[in-house]
Amino acid sequence: MPEPIEVRKVPIKHVSDASGLAELIDGGVIEADRVLAVIGKTEGNGGVNDYTRIIADRAFREVLVERGSRSAQQVKQVPIVWSGGTDGVISPHATIFATLPPGAAEQTDEPRLTVGFAMSEQLHPEDIGRVAMVTKVAAAVKEAMGRAGITDPADVHYVQTKTPLLTIHTIRDAKVRGKTVWTEETHQSMDLSNGCTALGVAVGLGEIDMPGDEDVMNDRSLFSAVASCSSGVELDQAQVVVVGNATGVGGRYRVGHSVMRDALDQDGVWAAIRDAGLHLPDRPHWTDLDGRLVNVFLKCEASQDGTVHGRRNAMLDDSDVHWHRQIKSCVGGVTAAVTGDPAVFVSVSAAHQGPEGGGPVAAIVDLGTGDPTGYRPPTS
Repeated sequence: MPEPIEVRKVPIKHVSDASGLAELIDGGVIEADRVLAVIGKTEGNGGVNDYTRIIADRAFREVLVERGSRSAQQVKQVPIVWSGGTDGVISPHATIFATLPPGAAEQTDEPRLTVGFAMSEQLHPEDIGRVAMVTKVAAAVKEAMGRAGITDPADVHYVQTKTPLLTIHTIRDAKVRGKTVWTEETHQSMDLSNGCTALGVAVGLGEIDMPGDEDVMNDRSLFSAVASCSSGVELDQAQVVVVGNATGVGGRYRVGHSVMRDALDQDGVWAAIRDAGLHLPDRPHWTDLDGRLVNVFLKCEASQDGTVHGRRNAMLDDSDVHWHRQIKSCVGGVTAAVTGDPAVFVSVSAAHQGPEGGGPVAAIVDLGTGDPTGYRPPTS
């Protein structure tokens, strides 16, 4: 049986700040050696050359080494997923997952949060956007499920991945070896890597049958309702974190999910919070959360038909500001209005992640006794 999970969200005060993690460790809330995953937002441009992700990654890993007994090489294996870009009101932050000794967690017969992690086989540049990538990701998802103690895919509510995108260097490497790549546009390869990975998650969880190469980025009816896929230059494998619920684990926290049907679908966010087990009135307000919401995790995408709620927008035609930044800012604002907290995980490039023009939503709530551990915004 997996160990119970403690999960906390901390602010990032500047690009190299990991003081929130250090304070949790120094305060005895978690142990450095028990941190098993970090998922966060950094304030860079969210593009291929967004090095804020690397700076934050180094800062958090240094704290884990300094305050724990694991070596730097061991800490390097801890999955830390950074999504770059805090456009609009989105606030830089990190959500930290750590195990607890079984005796330290609240006991309950109700399903509670569990987390599993796996790394795929190496992803070659020629794999990205093709069935080879789908197959390798699907295998890693199943492995992570097993480590989380989850046997039924219906108990998986959030799968966060990090995969490589294409760079000039890796494109050249493929060509030298006589291979071809799906695209030579490095920025486009971010969408491609995310979308293909999402199909791998969907296959691994049985949401869809195995697609063909021709379906990738084309058949948008194929998607995962729980995949949140990010890509960057930091690794050459798929890093997979599976978050779900299991009976007998114990602890305070539970996760649920839903989807946003479009960029303005506030009900999709509320539905995920309800699915996690929080009881809310028919027309909820962020004050009803009362510190019980730890965080929400969303993916978003500009609708390919260039409309929202039947109204035309110009995101896809804008040559000044890429649509990635515009839709992220929009959905970040909608989500912060729901939660009352701008520190929400909203990531762009949601091909095959949720329905076309929308995206998946996962919510983690605190159902424990005593004072809740989530954020309470100022009310004045």
